[in-house]
Amino acid sequence: QVQLVESGGGLVQAGGSLRLSCAASGRTFSMYAMGWFRQAPGKEREFVATINWSGTSTYYADSVKGRFTISRDNAKNTVYLQMHSLKPEDTAVYYCAASPLSGTTHDIRHYAYWGQGTQVTVSS
Repeated sequence: QVQLVESGGGLVQAGGSLRLSCAASGRTFSMYAMGWFRQAPGKEREFVATINWSGTSTYYADSVKGRFTISRDNAKNTVYLQMHSLKPEDTAVYYCAASPLSGTTHDIRHYAYWGQGTQVTVSS
C-alpha cells in the first residue's frame, strides 16, 4: 500500500515556474515507477511524465517535453515535477501516481495508487 500526497500547486503567470512534490508513505516506494498526470475541467486525465524506480529513466508527453522535468529522491520518498515556461493550457489538477511496474509507463491503467491532486492555474 502506498499513500501519496501532492503539494506545490498554485497560481502562476504564463512563462513562470512551479515545482510540484509528491510525498509517499511506505517502505517500498523505491520499488515503484512514478508518474504525473493532469486533468483539466471537462477533459480526461492525461499522462504528463513518468520515472522508473531508480530515477535513471524518464519519459514525457510531447506537450511538456523540454519544459517539465520529473525526478525522485528515494531517500525522502518523494517525487518531483519541475515545471518551466508554463502555459495557460497547462492549467489542470495534477496527480502523482505509483505503478508496481518498476519501469517507466505512460499507461494510466498501470498505476495502482493515486494522490488527491494539486491545482495548477496558469494565467495569461
